[in-house]
Amino acid sequence: MDGITYGRTLLLCTLLLWVFQVVSSGNVNVVVKPKVEVLKEENASLPCTVTPLTTGTIVEWYIDLGTRTRIAFCQGKEKKVDPGTPLTDRIKIGEDFTLTISSVKPSDELNFTCQVTDPAGSPDGTTSLKVFSAPEHPKLTTSQAITAGIPSSSEVGTCETKNGFPLPRIVWFRDAKPLPEVKDKQEKTYMVAKQVKETSGLITVTSSLYMQPMKEDKDSEFYCTVEYSMPGNKIETMDSNRIKINLNYPSDKIYFSLFNTSQPVKEGDTVTMKCETDGNPQPPFEFTKNGEEAQGKDGLLILKSVKRSDAAQYKCTALDFEIDFTLEKTIALTVDYIDPVKVTPAVSKVVMLGDKAAWQCRIKASRNHTVQWKKGSEVLSQNGTLSIQNVSYQNAGEYVCVGAVPSVPGLMSQASVNLTVKGKPVIDPPAPVKVGKEGDKVTLMCVAYGVPTPNFTWQPSGGEQSITVKGNKWVSTLTLKTTADMINGGVTCEVENEHGKDITVFPLSLEQVIKPDDEKGSQKDEAKRTTGYEDNRANFFFLLDW
Repeated sequence: MDGITYGRTLLLCTLLLWVFQVVSSGNVNVVVKPKVEVLKEENASLPCTVTPLTTGTIVEWYIDLGTRTRIAFCQGKEKKVDPGTPLTDRIKIGEDFTLTISSVKPSDELNFTCQVTDPAGSPDGTTSLKVFSAPEHPKLTTSQAITAGIPSSSEVGTCETKNGFPLPRIVWFRDAKPLPEVKDKQEKTYMVAKQVKETSGLITVTSSLYMQPMKEDKDSEFYCTVEYSMPGNKIETMDSNRIKINLNYPSDKIYFSLFNTSQPVKEGDTVTMKCETDGNPQPPFEFTKNGEEAQGKDGLLILKSVKRSDAAQYKCTALDFEIDFTLEKTIALTVDYIDPVKVTPAVSKVVMLGDKAAWQCRIKASRNHTVQWKKGSEVLSQNGTLSIQNVSYQNAGEYVCVGAVPSVPGLMSQASVNLTVKGKPVIDPPAPVKVGKEGDKVTLMCVAYGVPTPNFTWQPSGGEQSITVKGNKWVSTLTLKTTADMINGGVTCEVENEHGKDITVFPLSLEQVIKPDDEKGSQKDEAKRTTGYEDNRANFFFLLDW
C-alpha cells in the first residue's frame, strides 16, 4: 500500500470512529454514535448495531441517573420497555436495536449505553444525547434614575432571557461595543448573573449591569445580546431592545430662546420663551421682565397677543438649591407694530361731476413702511396722497389706504373712504342695432350715470321697460316691435335729474339678406359681362388684321 492510499484509509477510519463508536469484545462488535443532537420536542434516534448476531444475543439499553438503570431490552424476538423509568412512556426499541425517544425533554440529556450479552463476548457502547432549545427574545429593563459622578456603582439595567437550553450566555454592549464580563463587585463596572431552572427543565438567565456613569454617558445606548448553542456546534445570537440611562447630572449651561415663535415678532403674536439647562432633571426657573417678576411654568414663559409694551429685557434664572448655584440668561424682546391708518379728511366725499377730490393718508410704524392708495387691485398712489382731478362718474367707489411694514410679514393696517359723484346724467354711446325686418322685436339698453337717480324717457314709448342698477350705472331696458319710423329715425333715450339731462338716439337698420336666386342671377350677369368683353376684344383684333 502506497503512502497516499494509506493516508486516505487512515482518514476514513478516523471519520468513521468520530461518527460511530465501534466496541469489540471477543468476536462481538457494537457500533453506536458517540453523540446525537436533537431539538426539544423532536424525536431522537440512537442506533446500535451488533455483529455477529446469534440466537442467544441479548441487547439492553441503560441510562446513567447516578446509578446504571436499564430502560429497554431485546432478546430474540422479545422487545420490552422497562417500567418505572423517566422514559418508559416515550421510548421504543426497533428491530435493529435502535432506541427511539419521542418528544425529547431537556431532562433527557443523558448518556445512553447499548449493552450486549453474548457467549462470544459482552461489549457495550455509549451515546451522549444533547438537547437544544432556543431561548426567548431577551428583554432589557431600566432601573430608576442614577446620579452621575457618585463613588458607588448603580444598577443600569437588567437583561433577561427565558427558556433556553443548554445554559445561554448574556453579553452587555455600550454604544455597540461589548463590555468585558466582570463579576468582581469591587470594580466600577461589573455584572451580576442569575440562572433559574424552570419545571420544564429549561433555563432562565438574568444579568444586571452595574456602573459608575459620568455625565458623558447620558447619550450612551445600552443593550444585551444572548448567545446560545444549537445543533452542529452553531452559536447563535439575539439582541435586546436599546435603552439609555435615566441619568441625573448637574447643569453647567443655560439656554434661553424664543420657541415656536415667528420672527420678527409683531403685535398680536403669541410669544413663547423656553428656558432649559444641560442638566437632568431640569432645575426650577424664575423669570423677570425688566427686573420685575414674570409668570412662567415648567421652563416656559408665554405671552399671548403681545403689545409693544411687552418689548423688554427678559431674564431666566435656573436655581439648584442642593449645590447652591445659579445660571442666568437674558433675551431682548422687540415687538414691531403699526398704528391704525389716519385719513384726512376722515370721511367719505360727495363731489360734483368735473370737480376734484383729495385725501391724505398717514401711518406710524416701528420700521420703514409703505403707504398705498388702491381702488380694487389698482395702485393709484404710493406717497400717501390721493388726488383726483376733473372727477367723472367712473371715479366713484371705494378707495383704500394700505400701510405695511415689508420687513415684517403680515404687519399692516388699512382704512377706506367712499367717493360719490353727483351731476347731470351721462349716457354711454349706444351701438348700432340691426333688425331682420319691420315688425321684429328689438331690445335696447340705455346705460347712464347720474346722481341723484335719473329718470328715463323713451321715444317712441310703449313696449316692455325695466330699470336695473349695475354698480354706479343705471340701465333702462326697452323691448318693442320695430316700425318703419323707427328704422328711418331711430329710437331716442332721454335721461334727466335735477342737475340736467342727456339724450341719445339708437340708430336702427335692416340686415342685408341675399336670397339664393338673387345670388345666381348676379353670377350670370357677371358671366355675361365677361363674355361680352371677350367678344369685343376679338372683334378689335380682327379689325387690326384687316
